[in-house]
Amino acid sequence: MSLKIALSAFVLALTPGLALAQCSYGKQASMSCADGTVYDEKAQGCVPVSS
Repeated sequence: MSLKIALSAFVLALTPGLALAQCSYGKQASMSCADGTVYDEKAQGCVPVSS
């Protein structure tokens, strides 16, 4: 009987962590640059717009 309780407590303790891990899956962080600049992947930052 105590083994069942221990297993149940273990599973219930892990459940919130697993749910949290799945919520952030596939989301990308978004970055905004100041006016007159654009994000450059090669430079990995904001660079001035050249016209």
